[in-house]
This record gives sequence, C-alpha cells and structure tokens, in this order.
Amino acid sequence: MRDFDFVVVGAGSAGCVLAERLTASGRFSVLLLEAGGTDRRFFVQMPLGYGKTFFDPKVNWNFRAEPDPGLAGNADHWPRGKLLGGSSSINAMVWIRGQRADYDAWAAAGNAGWGYDDLLPFFKAVEHNEAGADDWRGRGGPVHVSDMAAHVHPLTRLYLEAARSAGLPFNPDFNGATQEGVGIYQITTKDGRRMSAARAFLRTAMKRPNLTVETGAHAARILFEGGRAVGVEYLRGGARRTARARREVILSAGSIGSPQLLELSGIGDPAVLGAHGIAVVQANPHVGDHLQDHQGINYTWKAKVPTLNQLLRPWWGKALAGSRYLALRSGPLSMSMNQGGGFFRTDPGCDRPNMQLYFQAFSTVLPRAGERPILSPDPWPGFSIGLSNCRPTSRGAIHIRSADPLAAPRIVANAFSTDHDVAEMLAAVKFLRVVAAQPALAKVIAEEILPGPACVEDAALIDDFRRRSGTVYHPVSTCRMGPDPATAVVDPRLRVHGVSGLRVIDASVFPAVISGNTNAAAIVTGAKGAAMVLEDAG
Repeated sequence: MRDFDFVVVGAGSAGCVLAERLTASGRFSVLLLEAGGTDRRFFVQMPLGYGKTFFDPKVNWNFRAEPDPGLAGNADHWPRGKLLGGSSSINAMVWIRGQRADYDAWAAAGNAGWGYDDLLPFFKAVEHNEAGADDWRGRGGPVHVSDMAAHVHPLTRLYLEAARSAGLPFNPDFNGATQEGVGIYQITTKDGRRMSAARAFLRTAMKRPNLTVETGAHAARILFEGGRAVGVEYLRGGARRTARARREVILSAGSIGSPQLLELSGIGDPAVLGAHGIAVVQANPHVGDHLQDHQGINYTWKAKVPTLNQLLRPWWGKALAGSRYLALRSGPLSMSMNQGGGFFRTDPGCDRPNMQLYFQAFSTVLPRAGERPILSPDPWPGFSIGLSNCRPTSRGAIHIRSADPLAAPRIVANAFSTDHDVAEMLAAVKFLRVVAAQPALAKVIAEEILPGPACVEDAALIDDFRRRSGTVYHPVSTCRMGPDPATAVVDPRLRVHGVSGLRVIDASVFPAVISGNTNAAAIVTGAKGAAMVLEDAG
C-alpha cells in the first residue's frame, strides 16, 4: 500500500485538469488512476480519426443503454473514452461553453460560486483561442481552440446563407456575448492534432515527480474509516491493490463511472445497494439518478454538387486526404465532421435558444460494421443537417447491475419520455426542412434521403425521430450538486454529502445539463474543483 495526498480516479476531462493543478505547486503528491491506456494512438491524435475509435474496445468503454421505449425500443450505443484524456480523446472536439442562463440557474439553486460570472474567468484561463482574446475569449491557456472559418467545405457557406434566409442571425462566436444564430464551430485542435485534456494538461503534469499515473487501473471501491474516505482499492495486472489518500479521494470517472463507484462503495440508495449485497456507508437515493442527456438526429440530402463523400469514399481520395494530413497536418482529416452549426428557438416564445444545429458536408446513410462511417461515407454526394435538444426535461438513471466492479452499469436514458421533449423535437425537425428549402441550399439539393419526402405527418415525423435519434454523448447530473443532501449528492464545494475526505469532480455533478457540448464545462469543472481543493488544503 502506498500513500499520497490525493488519489484521483479517472484521467478524463476533469481528472487531467486536477492532476495538473494539484501538482503544480509541488506541495502535494497525487496518484491518478485510469482504467484505460495511453492516448498515443494515431486515430486518437488525428481529429477525424474518432470514427475509428467509436467502437474500439481498446479506447472505448462501449456502453450499451437499456432498450428505450422513447427510442422505439432501440438499445443506444454509449461510447465513453477509456484512455488518458477520457472522452476528450474520442469526441468531436466542438468547443461550446453553454449559455449564461445555464450557470446562473445553477447558482440560483443554491450553488454559490457556480454562476456564469464566477466561471467565466475559468473558461478564459483554460483556453488559448486562435481567434484572439476579448471579453469572452482567453489567450495563453493550455487548451488550444482552433478557428476553422477559413478551412470549411464550401457547402458550409451555403448552409450559413440558407439558415440566415430562414431567420437566424450570423454568430461569429457561440462562446461570446450570445449563443443564438449560426456560424462556424471552434474546435479543440492544434497543428492538426486533437487537443484533448491529456495533451493540454496531463503531459505537463506527468513530468513532475509528485504525480504518479497508473493506467490499466480499474477502481473497485473507495476505502472508508469511520465515515472518512481514506483510499481506493483497484484492479491492475490481475491483482487487487490499494492506495491511501492522506487528504482526499476525488472521483473524476464521469457520469457513468462516478455513480457506479459510489454505489460499489456503499453510497447510494439502500434498495439498490441491498439488492447486490453491498453494505450501506451513506444512504443517498440520488446517486445515479437525474440523468440528463442531449438527443440528436440527422436529416440527409443527396446533393447535385460534390461533397466530402467524393474525397473520403474512394481509395484514391483517402490516399490524397491521408497524404495531405501526414505531410501538412491539414485538410478534412484535421477537422471535426461538424464544421458549421448554430442555436435556435423552436418557438418565438422561448426565452432563449433550445436547439443546437450541426452541419456536415458529407453523409453516412449506409452503415459500415465496426466503425462510425465518418471515413467511409456514402458513394453519392450527400450532406446532413443535424440537431439536438439543449435542455431536455426527460430524466434517466444509471445504477450498478452487479457488485462486480468490472460489470457495466445499467443505463436507462428515458429519452423523449415527456410531452415537452417530443413537441420540441417535432418543431425542430420541421425547421430543418425550412433551412433546406432556402434558395442557397435548394439549388444544390437533388432529393431528401432521410427521412424522405413521404414523411410529412406529425405522427410519421415523431416515429422517425424516435427510431433514428440517439445520444449525442453528453450525459450529466448523476451525482448532481446542491446544498441540500435531501436532493443532491455533492455540495457546492463538490464534497459528497454525509462523508468526509471524498469529492466528485466531473460532469456528473452538473445540477442540470448545459445548452451545448459538455467537454468545455467538464474541463472548467475540473479547474474550479481543483481551486476549491487547494483552498481547503490551506
């Protein structure tokens, strides 16, 4: 058994930040446990290579949700990063903070210090925005945020023109004064390579003697003495090992792993724990509950003009794109599939945008087994416009299905389980056709492929999005933050209610889902959490 000041479980978006911040002064020793392995893999580092990691068990947990009535009985695939950098090493790299009102609602719910004005300095401090510094953007931080405006496919410009004709303003910065409108996404890359949390934070920290990183280390349970967390038992190399924490144990295993580890350790709903023979350390029925996630769908059109399909489908196109990437770190392989995007309101009565848009200058209607077909698009020219809901009201849950720490937990998404979410999505998919009907796009469209022109009645549109929608990989709130232990898992300083020496610092603590991609907020949660840990350490 070895002793450290802090034991951090999970080297994902928040965990990498914690490892860097807690070791920076040299005062504290930190053990970072990661169940996966290295992120030094070609298809991890190549931005568009995440199509190859979508099902790869070497870097992906490949979770499967329960069959969901809201998704026409489909059992949705839930990829989560199983490597250094966590899901920041396999995601689509879109850098979105969310809306001011998201965070102000967190603070208004009793979470002091978590309002937008509280978090803005953290957002600015973690980023180096290629577009330059201003009142909202940061410069000099470790996360390089690329401005892709000069590099997008020409069809992206037609999408922006069509969306503006449909009534949406142009927005040069979704992370600026307002989120509403359409524009080009900023992405987390640098010099044509993915800027994961591991690259941004962990590489620097790993050079320090006071940080120990163990990969292939699967946390099994938290060790307690008299109501205080004092260490972690974990599996590595076929053996059970233990590490003691003199100051704190910090869970950064994500919205699936963190509630799972709490329950395995005796913190959770007594009924859930008892069903698996786990003794109760601290009763809290909210562990694993309140799951929120964005649901998304694509509409796809066949085009009259070339799209990225014609470059990325044939062998010679792959060779050309690959050669350009290897030689210059540029071209489509150096970018995300989501080049353009935006945020809009499905009803003028909405007080703020409630839907997110994604434009992709290629199409993947024809599936290919074993990978997300980003690198093998359709044989004909096509493009897609996708969307996802920003603040769904449906709630799910994640709970252990076994006392075995290697057994995947049970994920119940409950997608589209409220009338609100169904009505909102129905209005949203209708708007996609409004955009496509504008002259800028209509002139290059040959036909609608999915869902197809025959799908027009409300019942048919609802049936279609139930069958074809799925997670956009933003699960949050399964260890949600709040001042009252009767309604939350952690307090506003991210300490687990009812025990000492234990915090959860990752996206699972979000009181509610934010409006947009969650990686930036997860990183900032790591930075804010690290500041709190250091303040309390004195």
